[in-house]
Amino acid sequence: MDMSVVLPEECLSQITSLTSPRDACRLSAVSPFFKSAADSDAVWETFLPSDYEGIISNSASSSLLSTCSSKKELYFHLSHKPIFINSGNMSFALEKESGKVCCMVGAKAGISVTWGSKSYWTWPSLPESRFPEVAELKPVCWFEVKGKIETKLLSPETTYAAYLVFKFADSRNGFDTRPVELCFYVGGMEAEERSKVFLDARAGAPNLSQDRGDGWMEIEIAVNMA
Repeated sequence: MDMSVVLPEECLSQITSLTSPRDACRLSAVSPFFKSAADSDAVWETFLPSDYEGIISNSASSSLLSTCSSKKELYFHLSHKPIFINSGNMSFALEKESGKVCCMVGAKAGISVTWGSKSYWTWPSLPESRFPEVAELKPVCWFEVKGKIETKLLSPETTYAAYLVFKFADSRNGFDTRPVELCFYVGGMEAEERSKVFLDARAGAPNLSQDRGDGWMEIEIAVNMA
């Protein structure tokens, strides 16, 4: 049966836009008619954030709006290659299967540590980092890392997790004997979420850090609703 006779392409596109990026990709493999409807800009624009044009225009990759030949191509570019926003201090990407927004705050925007008038951080460049510079901690007896993000960037009605991404240099003295306190706060909420964890798996205590597979470790700070 010729589905184009039974169901106009515009109707199929409208139906597909109510599903998910994963479903749209599956439908595009059914037949040329389904592919035309499922790959249309009308479908993939609904999977992009409502303010994607403004976000991309103010990023270091503003040319994507003109170089991507379709909304689907733009979607998959954002899901595979994060772009940099906020003067390069934050990366912005989409989760491939759902289209939910994923953000990472770079060290230049998130680090706030001084002791008297002397800084206890250096700023080397590492080829495995997505940011131009990372923060490396010198030997100290305490340190503090702060980061913040505007929740308006995130996808609504979505459960988000906040993670600390880190790696150890040659020396990790102290992290195997002293826990690190993690704190998470959302503006407008009365209480903070606090927990104490060991970043070093050799500590012999429960450790939640995981290997990201890209040379870095991550540990969950908190889960909350955006």
